[in-house]
This record gives sequence, C-alpha cells and structure tokens, in this order.
Amino acid sequence: MGKQVAVILAGCGAYDGSEIYETTLTLLRLDQLGIGYRAFAPDIEAHHVIDHRTQDVAEGETRNVLTESARLMRGDIWPIDELDADAFDAVIVPGGFGVAKNLCDFAEKGDAMEVLESLKPALAAFKEDAKPIGLMCIAPVLVPKLLGDGIAVTIGRDPGVSGAISAMGGLHRGCDVDDIVVDLEHRVVTTPAYMQAKRISEAASGIFKLVERIDEMIDQTRD
Repeated sequence: MGKQVAVILAGCGAYDGSEIYETTLTLLRLDQLGIGYRAFAPDIEAHHVIDHRTQDVAEGETRNVLTESARLMRGDIWPIDELDADAFDAVIVPGGFGVAKNLCDFAEKGDAMEVLESLKPALAAFKEDAKPIGLMCIAPVLVPKLLGDGIAVTIGRDPGVSGAISAMGGLHRGCDVDDIVVDLEHRVVTTPAYMQAKRISEAASGIFKLVERIDEMIDQTRD
C-alpha cells in the first residue's frame, strides 16, 4: 500500500485560517514524492473573519472552518472527528493564524492556551503509534499541550512565541527559514515557514525539507 499522510487545516487564509502557500507547498511536495494525502478540519465556527486586504476583523461575518478549508482542497476534505490514524503513515499541520485561533486559543491566551478538544484524539493516536508528525509556522505552539513536555520544536526566532513554547514545557530551537528541527525521540519535525519567510521560495525550502524528512521517517517506521 502506498504512503498516506493526513493534513490538518484550520480554515483558508494566512490571518484567520491555514496559510495558503504553506498548505499548497506541502501538498505539492507530497504529490511529487508519490505520497497520497487526505485533509481534515474541525466542523466549527471560525474565531473571526479577517479582511485579508486590510487585515482588519470583518465585523458581523462568520465562517465555518471546515467549509473554508474545503477551498484549499477543491472540496476534498473530511471533518476532523473522522480522522483515523490507523489509515495514515504520518500527519502534517500547516501554519497560518487559524491554527492559533481555531485549533487552539494561543492568539488570545498565549501560554495559558487550550487546544481544541477534537484535535486531541486525532494527534494523540499518531504519537502513540510513533508515526511522524510535522508542523510548520505557528503550528508548533500546539506541541507542548497536545503531545507533551520536552519535545524540541521551532517557530524560527520570534522571542515572544518561542518563550511561550518554553513556558508551556516545550523545548524551542532557533532555526533559519530554510531548515528544520527534528525531535528523533518523539518523531516530530518542524520548520519556521512564514514565521520567517519573506518570499514563497524561502517558505518552500524549509517545507520541502520537512516533507522529505517525514517521508524518510515513514520508511523507517515501515522497516
């Protein structure tokens, strides 16, 4: 059976959902490597809607996270409570501030954040089975509350976010945009992506490395 990776989304758009370039680059590299994928998102109302032209909150607008995520997948998406880790070799969470607003409340509460309940069993199953977990951009803030203390991750070099990760029990490692941090013991791979990238090509370099390392780790799991 060919390799299969679950991709978890948080809406559509850098400021209130999943980052579009990060998601697309992830899917592109998976496809180039011949790895199948399926996307999942929570069926909940988004924290808020941002006008991406002005970056202001669009007052009075509401959107559904699953419906918005479907835009990124050309409609091919499932509710997160249907994610069965047994059907996949790994899971990847692209970034975008929807992660910090819809998958958790980090954007509001910082290191006092809570993770969306429906996300917990989905990711816990991958950890229990020692299957690779990839996260990019802001998504590594999920790791201490979702996967446990003492796991090395990176969001790049932002002192505020890295400090919050440390305060929650995580181990933050500084990292350039074109590189990754790998926690071999916990099988977690992270990269800064648009926490540092200024151009799509910069984001691509680290994201491609992340997907390639996930691919290698899947091979190790299968051996």
